[in-house]
Amino acid sequence: MRSEQTNAESGDARTESPCFERPRRMTPDDIRTARPASQPDAPALALTQSRRQMIAAGQWNASQLMGRRWPIGCVALEITQRCNLDCAACYLSENSEAVHDLPLDEIFHHINLIYEYYGPHTDVQVTGGDPTLRHRGELIAIVRRIRETGMRPTLFTNGIKATRDLLGALVDAGLVDVAFHVDMTQGRKGFDGEIALNTLRHEYIERARGLGLSVFFNTTIFDGNFEDIPHIVGFFIRNSDIVRMASFQLQADTGRGVLGMRPSRITIESATRKINAGAGAALSFDAIQIGHSHCNRCAMALVTNNKAYDMLDDRQLVTDVLEHTSHLRFDRHSRSAVTRIFAMSLLTSPRLLGRALVWAIRKAWLAKNDLVAARGRVDKLSFFIHNFMDACALERDRIDACTFTTVTSDGPISMCLHNAKRDAFILQPVRLRGSTGERLWNPLSGEIEASRACRIGETVKHSPKTAKGRLKGLYANRRSTPA
Repeated sequence: MRSEQTNAESGDARTESPCFERPRRMTPDDIRTARPASQPDAPALALTQSRRQMIAAGQWNASQLMGRRWPIGCVALEITQRCNLDCAACYLSENSEAVHDLPLDEIFHHINLIYEYYGPHTDVQVTGGDPTLRHRGELIAIVRRIRETGMRPTLFTNGIKATRDLLGALVDAGLVDVAFHVDMTQGRKGFDGEIALNTLRHEYIERARGLGLSVFFNTTIFDGNFEDIPHIVGFFIRNSDIVRMASFQLQADTGRGVLGMRPSRITIESATRKINAGAGAALSFDAIQIGHSHCNRCAMALVTNNKAYDMLDDRQLVTDVLEHTSHLRFDRHSRSAVTRIFAMSLLTSPRLLGRALVWAIRKAWLAKNDLVAARGRVDKLSFFIHNFMDACALERDRIDACTFTTVTSDGPISMCLHNAKRDAFILQPVRLRGSTGERLWNPLSGEIEASRACRIGETVKHSPKTAKGRLKGLYANRRSTPA
């Protein structure tokens, strides 16, 4: 675990690494003392605060969505540290498996904090570990609480226990999206390569089909699947009737992952080229910006007859439409509602409407043969690239402009920073709120104790059940191999 304790107190060689000597990199002291951002005076001011953060980080421009359309991209709500896989690129810590699940009331407190920071319509990613390992009734209650608060719950899972029955129950509770994480870093038995995993991806799609969920897929890009990315993209395009987003995360050296630093050939730019090759189109990954330009890239494609067409190819039109519609909120589950709201907004600007119609006619003419073959059906598929930071290479301006936070008992904090210092959060006693005086919940025993009795030792004793590392022998040699 590359937490601030490991880096700054144990004498680890990482504290002397050149990664801490580059300009704007966070020092061990910066990491140790990092705290959640200040809370807005009211959720309605979250958008203004986000815009100020983008300006301060030098990331504010006409194509920036943060601070214009959203105050935050999404917030991870970790409801368990347990997982039923042991991924070679895992962001959990070596101590995660020894930690009990947070009490349900504390999870509800985290949900309230997310709302207080970012307000309604916030995308809340119910994650872990794998959230399906949480007691079924509690998982359903968590999803229901998020939706009742006015936010959008997404289930982030490896899919092993995400049965159709469970997904249906979660939809009834208010689940909006499901994101399946599937790739070869997970060591799933019976699959000899990334392309073979398309069988599993298809199985997960069928579990969700007809439930009214938007389906996302997450894929970690590493040396073992880099050349297969175009084939995976092709699969998502062929299933764009239900798959709404394909998210690709570049391998990062953080948590208990054993792959080490990513090879130099794996970059945002090379990932976009692989995605474009699979899409058979030059998608515009620079027409809109979400957060820091070094962290994220996003493109959107219109798909008809299994052919992808760039949706953001007129950059000036995109930025003008974004500015004109930035106040709108769209229901991604109803294409007719989105179209209606969007059209009504454009009607208030005849000039902008005319430009949009010219673009639509030109695009329809280009795709006329595929539109005929598909009987006019058109789907939208988004592609997202996350460039997560290594634990020893955190950059202050990227942390300050973060669009993907994790909520803690004290508020949300950058996901990359949270992964780098995870033990500082998950091993600390949690102060429970109530009328019976101060009580603390011990994450290692799962018991509620008097505050003076709750102490966490400096070391964690692992049983064979909680000690992970099944893949370490397989991947250990990669850590010593230069990128």
